[in-house]
Amino acid sequence: MPRRPLVLLFGLLILPGGGVAAQPALAAAPASPSARARWERQCQIRKDKFEHILPGALRDHGVDMWIVMQRENTFDPMYEDLGRGYVGSVGYYIFTDRGDRIEKAAIGVSGYLLEACPTYDLVRAFAPLRAFVAERNPKRIAVNMSDDVGAADGLSKSAYDRLVKELGPDYAGRLVSSERVVSDYRSGFTASQLVALGEAGELSRHLAERALSNEVITPGVTALEDVAWWMMDQLQQRGLGSSFDMPSVYITGPKGIEATSNGRIIQRGDLLIIDWGVGYLNTWTDVKRMAYVLKPGEVAVPQGIQAAFDNALTVRDIIRRTIRPGPTAADMMARLRGAIEAGGFAMQGTFNQVTDDGKVEVMIGCHAVGDRGHGSGPSIATFNPRQMTFPIKPFNPFSIELFAWTPNPEWGGAKVRIPLEDDAIVTARGVEWLYPVNQRILLVR
Repeated sequence: MPRRPLVLLFGLLILPGGGVAAQPALAAAPASPSARARWERQCQIRKDKFEHILPGALRDHGVDMWIVMQRENTFDPMYEDLGRGYVGSVGYYIFTDRGDRIEKAAIGVSGYLLEACPTYDLVRAFAPLRAFVAERNPKRIAVNMSDDVGAADGLSKSAYDRLVKELGPDYAGRLVSSERVVSDYRSGFTASQLVALGEAGELSRHLAERALSNEVITPGVTALEDVAWWMMDQLQQRGLGSSFDMPSVYITGPKGIEATSNGRIIQRGDLLIIDWGVGYLNTWTDVKRMAYVLKPGEVAVPQGIQAAFDNALTVRDIIRRTIRPGPTAADMMARLRGAIEAGGFAMQGTFNQVTDDGKVEVMIGCHAVGDRGHGSGPSIATFNPRQMTFPIKPFNPFSIELFAWTPNPEWGGAKVRIPLEDDAIVTARGVEWLYPVNQRILLVR
């Protein structure tokens, strides 16, 4: 009797003989809004941040004035956050604490996108900078120069020299780094911004889960780079940005990471991981998903790999229950280490250097996210040492990122590397997810 094919109908798998098996159906991707709708939403986000976040970002750090200098074709990292606009030669966004309010001025910056969103008190095509500053006479003037926070380091050497000359020696002597101002402003999320970040997260996980399916992958045919290019095409079609350029599509096995976004053909038995982020409405994500490519006769993830994934879920729950606002990121790192070790896990000494001690090893890197894939706020991650010193505040977004290595008898005792990463917000209640987080290893048939 000829074998009847499998048919997928309305999310159900129709088996030979007419039986039905449950099969998760991938929902359609959210619609891409118009350019005007996106601009209107970014205008609302900027209004909310100017009202609720900007005053504290200045006053908490004793800053009377914040000058963000723009030059034509050499825009500061804050250009998108502060409203864009046309800069003919040089322009300035200037924020001044006037006591009862924060005055917001755009000098030498103009255009529809900036002016039609009524967030600035003054928009002038030109005004002498020194006279403008002297009239307000600030004691401390923050400018975007920083050794450690890239978003606060947009002032080039030549731009700095020009700014010093424009201000004159008295006011130039009052310049300080805007590092903490920028960090607090960018990492302080409002409700309107959280909505956008949640939508970006939903897009990120939806597209990653589609990429790790038979819609995109044919075992023995599809290369890792084919999956990455499919994802790039999806971003282009939707007018989305990429947090880290080319998505990392990689294979991990008994020897660790084997190949990343290259010509390596995906084979049965491979354990695949996607690490990437989506940019939408100037919010940015950092998300991972993983899948196992079934071998002939297999219907589920092998037991050793599933056990490793379950260990990673346990560690993630410890992290979720431990992080709270208040301490510095460094202090929170110490608390997390203690909680993870109390849970029966060992903290890894050097990232990706696995021991053969038979223990489940863990590394955490819960970094700032949202204003970029790797954000400007407090980071519970050793690769952001300066940001480890920043206090965690309510409504700071974090990438809850961890790696767990579990010995696998099926691999001769070699450890399975399981990475988990999804984006969340920290509130007084603790970690709150922004979209459905990873709960399973996907299957490629």
